[in-house]
Formats: sequence, C-alpha cells, structure tokens
Amino acid sequence: MSPVTGSSSSPVAENTPRDRGLGPRTAAVLVFGSSAAVLVVEIVALRLLAPYLGLTLETSTMVIGIALTAIAAGSWLGGRIADQVNPRRLIGPSLGVSGAAVALTPAVLRTTAEWAPVVLLLIASLTILVPGALLSAVTPIVTKLRLTDLAETGTVVGRLSGVGTVGAIVGTVLTGFVLIARLPVSGILIGLGTLLVVGSALVEWRTRGWSSTPALVLAVVAGGLATTVAPGGCDTETRYHCARVVTDPDRAGGRTLVLDGVRHSYVDVDDPTHLEFAYVRAIASVVDAAFPEGEPLAAHHLGGGGLTFPRYLAATRPGTRSLVSEIDGGVVRIDREQLGLRPEGSSGIGVRVEDGRLGLRRLESGSRDLVVGDAFGGVSVPWHLTTVEAMTDVRRVLKEDGLYVANLIDHGGLAFARAEVATLGKAFSHVAVVGKPSDIGLDPTATSEGGNLVVLASDRPVDLRATQAALDARQNGWKIAAGDDLASWIGDARLLTDDHAPVDQLLQPYGARSSR
Repeated sequence: MSPVTGSSSSPVAENTPRDRGLGPRTAAVLVFGSSAAVLVVEIVALRLLAPYLGLTLETSTMVIGIALTAIAAGSWLGGRIADQVNPRRLIGPSLGVSGAAVALTPAVLRTTAEWAPVVLLLIASLTILVPGALLSAVTPIVTKLRLTDLAETGTVVGRLSGVGTVGAIVGTVLTGFVLIARLPVSGILIGLGTLLVVGSALVEWRTRGWSSTPALVLAVVAGGLATTVAPGGCDTETRYHCARVVTDPDRAGGRTLVLDGVRHSYVDVDDPTHLEFAYVRAIASVVDAAFPEGEPLAAHHLGGGGLTFPRYLAATRPGTRSLVSEIDGGVVRIDREQLGLRPEGSSGIGVRVEDGRLGLRRLESGSRDLVVGDAFGGVSVPWHLTTVEAMTDVRRVLKEDGLYVANLIDHGGLAFARAEVATLGKAFSHVAVVGKPSDIGLDPTATSEGGNLVVLASDRPVDLRATQAALDARQNGWKIAAGDDLASWIGDARLLTDDHAPVDQLLQPYGARSSR
C-alpha cells in the first residue's frame, strides 16, 4: 500500500518547509515526557492534599480516579480534535498551558485549603484534570502526525502506546523514590512546569513560532513567587510531611513539632520530664504505675515524632534503652538538628528509619519490657499497625510481664478506637482504656467529644488503682475503663485483621487542625 498523502486542503498538510511529520525520536520523547508528567502530577497532588484531607484510602482513590478521568478525557478529546485541526498546532499549547497550570498548583491548592476549604475538592480536581487532560492529549496528537502510512498503523500505535506506558512507569518511580526524597513538592511542580513550558517553546520554534510562550513563562514565574507567600508553608518538606518547629514563647526550652499543620509533639529541650500534651502524661502515668520507680526498661517505640516519651524514660529511668522505629527520616533529622536529640550512646535512644511493622519483625522474642505505639494521627492511620497480626507480633517481642501502651485518636462514634481496643483484646489477656469519662463510656450524661485515648494491654494483670492514682496526680481528669465497662463500650466492634482492616472508613477525623 502506498503512503497516505494529504491534498493541499488537508489539515495534515501545510505549505511551509517546517510542517512535516514528526520524526520517530521526537515523537517518542513527546509521548514519553507527557505520560511521565501526568504521573508526577498525580503523586505530588497526593502529597499536597495529605495535610488537609489525610493520606487515606479515600484520598488516594479520589486522586487516582481524577487522574484516570483526565487521561481518558485527554486521550479521547485529543484524538478527536487532532482529526479536525492541524495536529502541529496543538502540541505546543498542550505542553505550555499544562506547564503553567502545574507551576501554579502548589500556591493555588494551599491558598484554597487555608482560605476556602469548602471548595478544596473542586479546585484539587481541576488542578489534576486540566494539566492531566492536556498532557494525555499529546499521545493521540503525536500518533496522528506519525500515521503517514496505513500499513504501519499497528506498529506506530503500539510503539507510542508502549513508550507512553514506560514514561508513566518512569514518572512514578522517579517521583516516589527520587524526587520527593530530595525536593520539596512545590519545587517538583514548579520545575516540571518549567520543563513543560520549555518543551512547548522548542516545539513551537521548530514549527511556526508562538507569541504566547512568554506569557506562559510569566505564569510559571508567578507560580514560583506565589508558592513562597502562599499559606500552609513549612520549614522542611520531608518524605511524608510538611514540617515546622515552633518555639514556645512561654517556655524557653519549649518546642512544638508541627507536621502537616497539626501539633504532633511538644519537647522541652531543657527539661525532658515536662510533658505538655495530656495523652503523653497519660502514657507516662500508665508506665510509671506498671513498673517500679526508676527501674530501667528495654523499650521499643512505634513512631517517633519529637521523641518526647523516649526522652522522658531516659530522664526518669536512667539506663533505659529505647529503640524507635520512625518511618520519616526527615523527622529524625529535625530531632537531631532542632530538637536536641543526642547520640544513642549518651541519650540511650536509638532511632531506625523504618516502617514500624518491619521494625517489630527484627526484634527478638521476649526482648522488651515496654512497647509504645504512637504512630496514629487524627486524619490517617497506618492500618497495618492496627491488626490482630500486628498486635500478636507486639506480644511476641514483649517479656511475660511486658506492657503495650498506645495513643489512639478518633472522634464521632469512635468506631476505629473501639475496633482497635477489641483487636487488642484478641491478642492480650488484659486490656484497659484511659481517656475522658465521656469518651470511654463512664459518664453517660455527657456527650463524647473524641480526641486522644490511651489503651494499655498486657498478659499480666495491670494495677488499675495505681494507674488511676498516677493519672490523678497529673490532674488531667482522665479515667480508666476495664472489665464490664470496657466490654460495654466496645460493643459489637469488629476485629481488625491483615485481611480486613477498613481503618480509613472507621476513623472519624478531628474537626480542628490545631492539635494532635
């Protein structure tokens, strides 16, 4: 079959020397780059939205769904328009406009989240849909330009489809393993926007020139400038968090670690025995009552944050060795550089940058007096640390008289907290919950507000009177629910297992973002 050629009236044909089909290498670069860019935008959008919506299954599903919608819409509309308009006129604008939109995304999303949160989902959808659709349109447009011979239709379409898929894979891996680990998310998007606008300018320069390119460059610059003044900024962007350290004006050594806009930890760098947050005082009360005063412990901590409690143990129980599993290396770096964490040899606190569940597996059976769980937030929860299987592993690493104590956060009907306590009852012989009386069913006349609860579990009986006395000494008004009271509070809550742990659906996020 002879090559297909257009007449002078065909939209594919032009009367300038530059207007000819794209070479295979140029076509591959365009398809590869645009496909990779779509996935970069998708993954970084998750990071931008996490401080406001939580890194939950619902948030991930929403972003993935929007991205797939953008890909579908862009592919369909791009192919349709390429059949009606000269495809060469479409590539440059698609890259350029998407680049400008991508560069403006950090400032737009953060400003919306702080000033107009009711429309955050709409704006977030648009910031993914618009550039995603424009970039996805590049593949059918380029395919149209490369189809100069019907005998090679399958080869051209298959090759470009494969190149696009490889681009998407590279964009995903590069973003997840390299870019987010080394660059702030705003920098990633501004840099990507710059590359897309530069690519647009090169495409236009090789074809017909385009007067709109300077305007798009200005949009990218505006995006960069707006990001520096947009609300919701942070001192440090780690792999998982937007982090800041705030000095307490009323306490010289007081420092608050703020992660994703939420007060996560309070540390007094001069006095590690000062415990600002009520839930940390409750954990300290439980541990102080469970073990003889001043006795050194072998402790493991799931989640580190500002390492408030490991420091407390080191100060009140000299000789205590605490091992901490903290998944975010950026937070550990902040602990060392801004919160006064000393080397393990002098502090007794060793920190491993690792997932908590994997950290548990590395511990020897019967090697710990105490395991402290403090990895759960008020918006999202690492579900794999909540299950029967995870708690069975906690019990494995504890000594026969060891203790597990954990911070839970829930609101509304406290469905997640009840399910987690029920799960602990499956793994341990003795379980109790510490919290405000209205939240743990001890004051039926008061409305449950939700917030922090502390759960303790052990295979040995816990001295509840001593625990209550320790709580009262700190005057936080918290009480203990155990036995029949606890069973009534748990109700028919289902166990959480590795096979079924709908934590994101059970958790009722907090309303106020001012505290953990």
